[in-house]
Amino acid sequence: MKPVPDPAAGAERLGPDLRLDRALAPTVVNGNDEYALEAALRLVESHGGEVTLLSMAPPSAPETMRKALAMGAHRGVLVTDPALAGSCTLSTMRVLAAALQTLSFDLALAGVDTSDGQSGVVPAGIATLTGLPFLSYATRIEPDEATGRVRVRRISHSGYDLLEAPMPALVSGTQALGEPRYPTLKGIMAARSKEIVSISLADLGLDPGTIGGATASTRVLAARSPSSRGATRVVSGPPTQSARELVDFLADRRLI
Repeated sequence: MKPVPDPAAGAERLGPDLRLDRALAPTVVNGNDEYALEAALRLVESHGGEVTLLSMAPPSAPETMRKALAMGAHRGVLVTDPALAGSCTLSTMRVLAAALQTLSFDLALAGVDTSDGQSGVVPAGIATLTGLPFLSYATRIEPDEATGRVRVRRISHSGYDLLEAPMPALVSGTQALGEPRYPTLKGIMAARSKEIVSISLADLGLDPGTIGGATASTRVLAARSPSSRGATRVVSGPPTQSARELVDFLADRRLI
């Protein structure tokens, strides 16, 4: 579960180092992670068990994590360390993979990507580093306790695929998993007392010198605002007339 800048706030700004200044923007639970959390909560309601949130974020993350705990998750684990500032996706994979291996679980669920990065490669990287089976773009997750396997319906270009793997496994989920529930007042009150354990890189046995901005495999070299939009032309009227105008417009510019 990743705390990300609230897309509705519009307060994202880059600092002098061309990194996102997270202190300026209020944070929310990453949208796709909410869908994965909803799937996890439904699985617990059907099969029993508990939901643990795992997050790599600044020390302020518990405030956002409690929003997810209010939805029904049971506890949280936060990896936070000054050395993590400026981490690239590779560092993120390594840290979360090491943290995941300290937990006992049947299924690890993740959103397909994050709204502030959108790379979509972290879940696959964690699975590679931990040796877990990876089932991606899930729209349905069906664990079978008797066989110790999980079946996933995955979105494909031609419809969907059925994937099956032994548990424990890592699944990245899509919004087709189901609309996230709203926290109830009871859930919000209960979230205040739920446990969030903070761990550092030293706790995971990771060298701070190999993680974070100093060793990032990617770097922003420059940034600029997009060009202002030019004049626009709106075509309206009866469909036949509008279609003719559009065709003439494109033909005049040799686009068709």
